[in-house]
Amino acid sequence: MNISRRNFGLGLGVLGLSACGNGAAMSFSGAAPLDADLRPAANPGYDAWVEAFRARASGYGLSDATVSAGFRGAGYLPGVVTRDRNQTESSRTLEDYLSISVSDERVAKGRAAFARERGTLNALQDRYGVDAAIIAAIWGVESLYGERRGNVPVVSATSTLAYDGRRGAFFEQQLVAALKIVQAGDAAPSNMTGSWAGAMGHTQFIPTTYLAYAVDFTGDGRRDIWSEAPTDALASTANYLARSGWSRGLRWGGVAGSGGSGGRVIQPQAGGPSFAVTGNFNAIKRYNNSDAYALGVGLLADRIAGGGPLQASFPPDANGMTKADRIALQKRLTARGFDTGGSDGVIGKKTEAAIRAYQASRGLPETGLPSLELLRSLG
Repeated sequence: MNISRRNFGLGLGVLGLSACGNGAAMSFSGAAPLDADLRPAANPGYDAWVEAFRARASGYGLSDATVSAGFRGAGYLPGVVTRDRNQTESSRTLEDYLSISVSDERVAKGRAAFARERGTLNALQDRYGVDAAIIAAIWGVESLYGERRGNVPVVSATSTLAYDGRRGAFFEQQLVAALKIVQAGDAAPSNMTGSWAGAMGHTQFIPTTYLAYAVDFTGDGRRDIWSEAPTDALASTANYLARSGWSRGLRWGGVAGSGGSGGRVIQPQAGGPSFAVTGNFNAIKRYNNSDAYALGVGLLADRIAGGGPLQASFPPDANGMTKADRIALQKRLTARGFDTGGSDGVIGKKTEAAIRAYQASRGLPETGLPSLELLRSLG
């Protein structure tokens, strides 16, 4: 079974829209400058839409002052519309998905992040009953432990998508929620940033989910999921899971027959491993309704807590290649000077470009497709 998701989040390019301040600066590590098409551009139609929204904003319970503050410096972002309209369905096998979501890098950074935030995570486990490693794993999958929180202004992004109209009602709802966050004093508009579709903070809450589930765990009077300190974001995630049916002390599941917690059995990829999953697996899916996502979170949590890699085999891919074959292909291409961007066994755009460059150098048809024949030709 292939896992097909639309990319709204930041931590993984294969994820879907996630669940789901105090004016702290957003110049966090890894925040790249905005692409040119994610900066406000003149658009009379958008301007007229904003004026019409202002006229009905009081019906949503928004004050004129809030709307004015929210739209100060905001504008139409053409790149948001481009990304929304040109999303490609990213089709990945479960094996590929887990190679990304439970990569060695994500495990190592997760263990380091858990060590840094151990006190907070354990306190959240005590308060909400949600396993501390699960909270950390969601943080890792959603934003690579805060490294990829997004820097697109949320008011601009949600108003652009509301105006565009493809999902206008949904994004107007997100815009209203974002302005209510401003009105409540939780964040200044200039600090309310996130993904191009409005998912915000360390654990990528959309504005409506924030209003429903975000908590002020630090006690400073603001539910700040944007700051360098992830405390409120992690607490909000724990609260979300607890209110989504998480059962204290129950495992999410494990490989079927491994002696873990029993439950219903799923096999997301034909020929791959089966997993016995519990009600807590379903609670994780409330965050992102995908078996692959929930398995990625559960298995990453197990690794963060000290567990070993998944001991299970997957069948060869459509090209007859195993993961070991794909890793060998990437390593051999890189050794020849054709950079694949890493050797994780996942064939992405960089690997395809490296294959095409190698094929061009040999006078071969530039297909960009991996194969056993190509692997053998690399020696």
